[in-house]
Amino acid sequence: MRKIPTSLDQLANRQRAVISGFLAAHGGLTQKLREIGFAEGDEVEILHRGLIGGSPLSVRLNRCIIALRKTEASQIQVVCVS
Repeated sequence: MRKIPTSLDQLANRQRAVISGFLAAHGGLTQKLREIGFAEGDEVEILHRGLIGGSPLSVRLNRCIIALRKTEASQIQVVCVS
């Protein structure tokens, strides 16, 4: 069965996924995400969402915890892992 990609901001809390790519139309955001450590094949997990509008998101990236705006997380394409 083929796994369907989604964006990081669409994951439920504590749902794990693997980064499959970036959707950013302008390269600046993709470059920023890569510079802080996001790369294809890395495992991510949403730990917590902000109370107002669900932003920022607390994201576990490998063994680090990073805060992202919901708009930034929406540009990271992921595939859920079971």
